[in-house]
Amino acid sequence: MSHSAPYPVRLADEITRQLGQLSDHLSQLPPPQAAQVIARVLDPDNGVLGGVTHLVITGSHFAKSEAERGALPAEVWLALGRAANELHDISLDLDEHQDLFQHLGTRPAISAAKPPAPAPLVVRRRR
Repeated sequence: MSHSAPYPVRLADEITRQLGQLSDHLSQLPPPQAAQVIARVLDPDNGVLGGVTHLVITGSHFAKSEAERGALPAEVWLALGRAANELHDISLDLDEHQDLFQHLGTRPAISAAKPPAPAPLVVRRRR
């Protein structure tokens, strides 16, 4: 990374690097700690997902201005707006489960004598 890059570009690079580190750590954590990390990442107000959503919304506003000036194709603005809307919807869907992650992260470790029964996986999409 060049030191001549403007601070916001270096900041974006550093955040990307740290997200990679967080992913690496998450894959190695015991379930209660992993749940705590996920709960914080998914926090709609103060978490990573909320921050990324806000960043994409801000990028969409920038792209709209640039598209109105003719510097960007309208498709770029529309794609960023669509991404912002999708991220917002995903945040709302995941917010419903925020308490479950927090609870899982604070409950005591379960003994290894009897593993929990697996739950059936159900895919549900709202539209």
